[in-house]
Amino acid sequence: MSDAVFYTIGSLVVVASIACWLINLFTLPGNWGIPILAIGMAWFFPGDSPADGPAAPGVGWIAVGVLFGLAILGEILELAASAAGAAKQGASRRAIVLSLFGSFGVSMVGAVLCSGLVPVIGTLIGAVVGGCAGAWGGAYLGEMWKGRSQPDRLAAGHGAAIGRVLGTISKLLVGAVMVGVIAAAVFI
Repeated sequence: MSDAVFYTIGSLVVVASIACWLINLFTLPGNWGIPILAIGMAWFFPGDSPADGPAAPGVGWIAVGVLFGLAILGEILELAASAAGAAKQGASRRAIVLSLFGSFGVSMVGAVLCSGLVPVIGTLIGAVVGGCAGAWGGAYLGEMWKGRSQPDRLAAGHGAAIGRVLGTISKLLVGAVMVGVIAAAVFI
């Protein structure tokens, strides 16, 4: 295939990777789409080894491995920050688990409800606010279920909401690095 075909498809893959990265705002695993796109590029346009002569454009399997490693790192950071926020306030394991489920569920509801208000922006705001509210509510209910006092419930909810925000930011930062890696793999 010609270089023009490679760079055209590569550009589309980078744009699709940016879209995957933005899906993280909806608490969906968008970072995983980036290494999947890289697999397609490496499969159809493998990077040449230096022993093959002049390098033709392509994506190497090392880049794919780096992207998978970064996707795993993003998930670990998101989960750890979400759980640590609640745990720092003394939340129980039950509250932490419920905050994670609440965050995912309510962010989806918030995204759907707010999407009618202002397309795209309303969806993003609904997902982020819904994720924080769900984390807060899940931790609060978990502590209530355990029979903890009102101040303890509020503290656990606050910690879970803050952790959710920090987890989302961490995952977005890792995703931004991933977009940079795939762009470099395609264009450098």
